[in-house]
Amino acid sequence: MKVAVLGAAGGIGQALSLLLKTQLPAGSDLALYDVAPVVPGVAVDLSHIPTDVTVAGFGADNLAEALTGADIVLIPAGVPRKPGMDRSDLFNINAGIVKNLIEACADNCPTACIGIITNPVNTTVAIAAETLKAKGVYDKNKLFGVTTLDVIRSETFIAELKGKSTSEIHVPVIGGHSGTTILPLLSQVEGVSFTDEEVAALTPRIQNAGTEVVEAKAGGGSATLSMGQAAARFCLSLVDAMQGKDVVEYTYVQVDGSEDAAFFAHPVRLGKNGVEEILPYGELSAFEKKAKEDMLEGLRGDIQLGVDFVKG
Repeated sequence: MKVAVLGAAGGIGQALSLLLKTQLPAGSDLALYDVAPVVPGVAVDLSHIPTDVTVAGFGADNLAEALTGADIVLIPAGVPRKPGMDRSDLFNINAGIVKNLIEACADNCPTACIGIITNPVNTTVAIAAETLKAKGVYDKNKLFGVTTLDVIRSETFIAELKGKSTSEIHVPVIGGHSGTTILPLLSQVEGVSFTDEEVAALTPRIQNAGTEVVEAKAGGGSATLSMGQAAARFCLSLVDAMQGKDVVEYTYVQVDGSEDAAFFAHPVRLGKNGVEEILPYGELSAFEKKAKEDMLEGLRGDIQLGVDFVKG
């Protein structure tokens, strides 16, 4: 398995690369790309860790080489949020970065599964899809917005609140990946129940958890370590699925014929070719139905922004 991380020298990229170096199956190759000159050093640093995963670093001029033969491409490249910014403020910078990297994927590894981490994910996934379409290599089953961070935060916060082990808590999170478009389905969490007050407090905490980190880091960055772990979890699930295991993850994908939006985070059965099946997200509580209805216009607008960016 060859996994390429684009933006490997950044906060998310380094955390993600460390986890993949220690957890990918033996015999895998890890290709680290970044425009930052530190990336060869990051690769050498990781190469000293004793696992059977080879690591190579690729600088600004070697993107094609990093991508050639990749089975999975993960893209955390871009600028992080700073205090006072929301994810839409990142749009103009990160949109162009994602478009350029996706064009390189289309040229060098057109059949790879691609996981988009760069925010705003609601929009950057649509940019990736339109860019791949323009290149004639779009496969909707192989393009993912990585929303796993919303799932792991939900699991953590609920386990803390209810005094449970995180291994016992599984939380469906649907919708998008910013603010109110993140919709944790607390009514479907097995083994625990919530008062209306708990739902009303927990839901916005999950939705705004990224801001919690940005503010706590006081200008020193955004959620890099937790995002690295979330992206690694998604990547390793994809690796398992490509090797024949039955895996279900929540991820932001194209959903044909959806009443919700063209892209929407759903439970998805993964397989050798990416998405095998988009699973229904089940019955929603009255609170969740209203929250979904209230956020759809914004999510659709985010998606349209990405389409318009590519089509000019």
